[in-house]
Amino acid sequence: MSGRRSLPEGARLVLALSLAGLVSGLAIVGAYRATLPAIRANQAAALRRAVFEVLPGAERMERLEWRDGALVTAEDGAAAGAAPAVYAGYGAGGERVGYAVPAEGAGFQDTIRLLFGYRPERRRIVGLAILESRETPGLGDRIYKDPEFVAAFSDLAVEPQVELVKGGGEGPNQVDAITGATISSRAVVDIVNAAGGEWWERLAAAAGDGDAGDRGDGEAGAEAEEGESGVVERGPGPDRGGRSSGDGGGDAGDG
Repeated sequence: MSGRRSLPEGARLVLALSLAGLVSGLAIVGAYRATLPAIRANQAAALRRAVFEVLPGAERMERLEWRDGALVTAEDGAAAGAAPAVYAGYGAGGERVGYAVPAEGAGFQDTIRLLFGYRPERRRIVGLAILESRETPGLGDRIYKDPEFVAAFSDLAVEPQVELVKGGGEGPNQVDAITGATISSRAVVDIVNAAGGEWWERLAAAAGDGDAGDRGDGEAGAEAEEGESGVVERGPGPDRGGRSSGDGGGDAGDG
């Protein structure tokens, strides 16, 4: 008779499930690590495309960071998010046409990430692109699918602040709320105003003094593929990704 005792059935089941969970976890981590470079490349391409979309006339872009009270050219390889950053856009002749300002904040469903173009000498927003949104399909997702709402940000005054109104905003700083998606509409306006509180004066000062990337000769360097730093020339790219819609409750009922 063997002295070895088999594990109870319950213990064997727990062990089997633990091993299965471990293998599954390792597989998920491995798949994520394998696809991470492609994900980052797609995000960088989407960002480049969005910068040129929100800055009419831009032919190249450059990432600038706010350090020690001034805008400076971002160092290649610098960690994203290490310092507040914007993207300066330049025309074919090297003239600066504006800045693309990234911002994010709470929406109705989840965080909304966006990018807007800004011309400090005019104190005007000149374009809007939603980078990521999970707002309700058919309602909140109209913040990027409704052409009239998006067009309202193509020549929008920021003083005294961007204002959301219902029933037709005719003021230079007013945006008409999307019917049935007032919360999502207001979220976009609030995100823009919050980012403006951080950037309006900084960009006005940079525009007056000439920032680190304002090179009139148009010879700021070769094209950079990283997308997050250096100078990047305008070129073809895939459609922006990252915008997905959730299946949860909608904005309906908020007015």
